[in-house]
Formats: sequence, structure tokens, C-alpha cells
Amino acid sequence: MSELEFRNDYAAGQSDRRPWGDWAVLDAGPGFAVKRIRVIPGGVLSLQRHQHRAEQWTVVAGTARVTRNTETIDLLAGESIGIGLGDIHRIANPGSTDMVFIEVQTGRELREDDIERLEDRYGRL
Repeated sequence: MSELEFRNDYAAGQSDRRPWGDWAVLDAGPGFAVKRIRVIPGGVLSLQRHQHRAEQWTVVAGTARVTRNTETIDLLAGESIGIGLGDIHRIANPGSTDMVFIEVQTGRELREDDIERLEDRYGRL
């Protein structure tokens, strides 16, 4: 597969603030993007799915509560989980300190608008 067959809108150094915390792109290239994501205590990302990417999440600080399809899984620092293409998912911080995880996205199209929100505490449907 050539680099021309991939779309990646991410670049190292990009970042954004969200109601639940923030993210920053650590690295990106054809078919992959790596983000550092910080979730504040009580913060929760939207329940969502993606059409063009899979994700691997590794918690590096704090405790995460992950919803993946019908499962709810608690992860501690050093633990990880895979989110398959099309999986319905979200991550929350049930703890009293910031939770940080590393997200590795893989796929032919990597872009921020590949988010289909199904539920959102912050009114972003």
C-alpha cells in the first residue's frame, strides 16, 4: 500500500482541549497516529464508534473505566485494551486524579471527524 492510499489529518504537535480534558498528537504517519489523552476526574468521552480506524489504548496514569460494546472494563496504569473498527466505545475517569492514556490509531483514514457520537454528556451530538 503506498502513502497516497492513506489519509491522515494528524501531525505531531497538534493538540486540543475538550470538556473532559485534552489530547496531543505525539507522532503520526501513513496509517497511524499516536495521541496522549488526559481525562480529568469525573470526565467521560462520548459513546462513539469509528468507520475508518481501530484504536489501542494503554493507561499510563490513573484508573480508566472503558465501555467496549456491551462490556465495562476497569484498567489500571500499565494495562491496555483494543478497540476494533466499528466497536461502540468510550473511556471515563472514575478516579480523583487525572487519568492519562496513550491511544494508537490505525487505519486508511485518520481524521477527527471520523467520530459518530451516540451519547455525549457535554451536548456535542
